[in-house]
This record gives sequence, C-alpha cells and structure tokens, in this order.
Amino acid sequence: MTILEVKAVNKVYEGKVATQALTDIHFTIQKGEFVGIMGPSGSGKTTLLNMVSTIDRPTSGEVKIGGADPFRMKKNELALFRRRQLGFVFQDFNLLDTLTVAENIVLPLTLDRRPIKEMESLLRQTAARLGITEILNKRVYEISGGQRQRTAIARAIITLPVLLLADEPTGSLDSNASRVVMESLAAINEKEGTTLMLVTHDPLAASYCNRIVFIKDGRLAAEIHRGDNRQTFFQKIIDMLSFWGGNTNELSSIRV
Repeated sequence: MTILEVKAVNKVYEGKVATQALTDIHFTIQKGEFVGIMGPSGSGKTTLLNMVSTIDRPTSGEVKIGGADPFRMKKNELALFRRRQLGFVFQDFNLLDTLTVAENIVLPLTLDRRPIKEMESLLRQTAARLGITEILNKRVYEISGGQRQRTAIARAIITLPVLLLADEPTGSLDSNASRVVMESLAAINEKEGTTLMLVTHDPLAASYCNRIVFIKDGRLAAEIHRGDNRQTFFQKIIDMLSFWGGNTNELSSIRV
C-alpha cells in the first residue's frame, strides 16, 4: 500500500528573482517503510518536508497521503487531517514547559476530545513503548534532552498516524541520546509497522532507515537501500555524502 506519493512536484519561491527550490520530484513511500531524505545544505530537504507535512504547498505537482490530497481540503478539514493522519518530531522538541510529560503526550488527544479512559490507556501503552513511564509526572525542564525527544515521539505516535515525519530529530542531542532516539524510532517502525520519513544530515541517524533518497540542488540525485548490514549501509551513506564535499573522514571510522 502506498502511504506517500509525491508526483512531479515543483516549488518556486517568487521574488525579484524567482528561486526554484524543487524540480520535478517523484517518489513514493510504502506502508511500513522507514525512508531517509538527505542532501547538502540548501538542497531542498526542508522544502520537501514542508510539502509533505502540508505546511507549504507545491507550485505544481501532487502530494498524496494515504490516497488523499491534503491541498484540496478546506482549512478546517486540513487541520483535522494533519492532527489525525500525520505525526511530527522536531529537532527542538516543541514541548510545552508548563505541562507534565504525560500532559504533553496526550495533547493531540485532548484537542480531539477523546474520552479520558481512552487517553489514559493510549498514554500507558505509548509511554511503555518508549521507556518513559517513570517520568510521566515530571515537567519538561526536569528531564534530559533524550527523554524530551522520546516524549515528543510519544506525542507524535499516540494518534496512530498514517505517516510519521521526523525533522533532524537528533540534531540537538549528544551521541548516546541520539542512538537511543534512533533505536526508538527503528523499533516503532519494525514492531508497529509505522511508516516514517526522516530528514537528516546525520549519516549515523540515516543508517537506521531502510532506504535513503538523496536530493541535490532541488532534484532527486540518488537512492540507496540498506540490505542486511547496517555498517555497510552507513559506509554507503558516507561515500555518497563525500561526493558533495562533506567532511566525512572522522565519521567513516564510527561503528554503528
């Protein structure tokens, strides 16, 4: 089943000089896939994420999620679609400091006016999956960066989204916390069959994906598949990035 279909997408930002941010982008993500999007700074990764997340709309072309075209929806319908069908994980967590971990996680269900018992049941299940049951009553400022990101992941998946979008989820974390977060996302994908799209510049984070789509100058440049060996896949990612002038000498010695 195709979860995401991006077809002939172009994005032009108008101005004194028009800027072509994306050119003729075609790709799909199937149910249960974990796909990474990589490329140099300014390559169009964030623009593509904005199209898929419905934050911005293509100049031309189509984006369909679960067979639906969100850009044909009315404003209220789109807001509901985004809340129920998409999950979002950001680099800076986007948690509310005034709420507890538990209150942050159930916020989408609260906005949806779900019954209290249903929210409590989903909260217990989701927290257990991410190993954060013991911190549910703590405030956001009382927990570590890695715990904050796992809280953000819990909030993103508690609605059982069709597609989970992660934008540089390890960007503000140290190596140990990054590994825990990526292992959590990989487990959600493998055990629950959640479909994920990860935008990252980090080859170690990308090595957890099943497939990497590379973008350069707003165009699809290459695609590689993981296979059985993650270390080999990691080295393939390093080799691909090295073509674009990245400093990958230190990274190539890392064991995944």
